[in-house]
Amino acid sequence: MSEDRKATITRKTKETDIVCELNLDGTGKATVDTGIGFFDHMLEGFARHGLFDLKLTCKGDLVVDCHHTIEDCGIVLGSAIRKAIGDKSGIKRYGSLMLPMDETLVLCAIDLSGRPYLNFDATFGVERVGYFDTEMVREFFYAISYTAGMNIHIKVLDGSNAHHMIEAMFKAFAKALDEATIKDPRITDLLSTKGSL
Repeated sequence: MSEDRKATITRKTKETDIVCELNLDGTGKATVDTGIGFFDHMLEGFARHGLFDLKLTCKGDLVVDCHHTIEDCGIVLGSAIRKAIGDKSGIKRYGSLMLPMDETLVLCAIDLSGRPYLNFDATFGVERVGYFDTEMVREFFYAISYTAGMNIHIKVLDGSNAHHMIEAMFKAFAKALDEATIKDPRITDLLSTKGSL
């Protein structure tokens, strides 16, 4: 890769203060501190399995709950993905993976189309994993889809353990995003018959 695709995004509101640095052409190094241990673990897995370098810190109103922290991190990470990809020239655009994790099987497919859409199909048997509310998984990926301009399909095909299900989603998303952002030398412009993404 001749030039690393990097982005730094900061976002500060009354609810959260976030700084995110993303390198799509990294090696999987992550430094993450959101104040939610399980969420940190998921973001570290995202970086490692997507081979992205990620630095993300968030100071959020966790005294309220985890909602603002997780959703706003999705907004910032989606913005960083969009900025780092740049004009999308030469990228594969599509990526998908079916990822197993013990009893769990998750499908993730994405299209860097510029059009946000999330199709999320998962049911969790518990309300929380650690200090992470399971209903926030959908909100996180929705925020990414909207700010990155990305079509995301995530489906749990099999599974019962919420930790495994969520971790498989983050890893499958990372692998699909890695595939979609790879530059293919055969693609000399935008992979679209419309001429724009």
